[in-house]
Amino acid sequence: MSSFIQKLKWVACCLLAVAWLPSWAQAKAWAPDHTVQFIVPSGAGAALDTAARELQHLLSKYKLLKESFLVINRPGAANTLALQALRPHEGDGNWLATFTTGMINTRVLQPNIDVSYDEMTPIVLLLQESIVVAVRADSPIKSAQDLVAHLKKAPNSLSIAVATSIGNHIHVAIAKPLKAAGVDISKLLIVPYKSSAESMSALLGGHVDVVSASTPNVLAQYKAGKIRLLAVASAHRLSGELANVPTWKEQGVNASFNSVQGVLGPRNMTPQQVEYWENAFAKIAATKEWNDFLKLQLWTPHFVRHAAMKKELAADYVSTKELLGDMKLKSQ
Repeated sequence: MSSFIQKLKWVACCLLAVAWLPSWAQAKAWAPDHTVQFIVPSGAGAALDTAARELQHLLSKYKLLKESFLVINRPGAANTLALQALRPHEGDGNWLATFTTGMINTRVLQPNIDVSYDEMTPIVLLLQESIVVAVRADSPIKSAQDLVAHLKKAPNSLSIAVATSIGNHIHVAIAKPLKAAGVDISKLLIVPYKSSAESMSALLGGHVDVVSASTPNVLAQYKAGKIRLLAVASAHRLSGELANVPTWKEQGVNASFNSVQGVLGPRNMTPQQVEYWENAFAKIAATKEWNDFLKLQLWTPHFVRHAAMKKELAADYVSTKELLGDMKLKSQ
């Protein structure tokens, strides 16, 4: 009798497994079902927009997306306008946005802000961007050592332009090495502009003394001989057009900094939606065209998937909070 009961249990288990099989086997992988809206927290032509347009081009070229991919610019309010555009589309994998390191800085400085990147779904990181320090070609400041010496004597004696807000990653990229060099970074005279294009125009026009900006925004003026680049914040020299620009470390300042760009989705995306976009962007990141594009912009490949991106952003939040505390910037 016990053998018969055992056989009945075995049959019951098999029937239960068969009952579950169709729903699992027939489950379809998720894919966008209408136009994908990609929100960029910068104006057209800026570095963030340039990267988004390249993603748009390669998604189409390699037929990784059946639906249209629409890039929408929502600059302003320390990147929060872009996040506000994403927020109403909870659980909708047809909506995406650029992630930038500046969003971490905004969260630190404005802990009570209405919307933040940390309520969204991290999907992938794509690249690291380097920040450089520029002065006019006729500036008496000819090196990072000159800049440090000047600011040690009088931290507020030079106006330093950043885009797009005080306390963001562009600001941190110059403040971190200056702090390491002994400058009182809480007293720096920082002038924010809506874009690096505007800050570079202000530099050339003599309205500010120094600019901190990402590499794509300085390349044309550097090649034209109108500006001098004092230092790059990355740990190693860049290649290509800016190979002659020394790092802060090479000039005796033990500090480095890189910001990142990536992709966010709205809150509560499903695992299938995240996986779809992870795989699509992984395929782009592996192409020659994408890596050639990064070289042209003087960016570094940095492909990180969803789970690792969450960990990286959490660690960056902690380190950013510590540095911004040293800068004595008040939370709003």
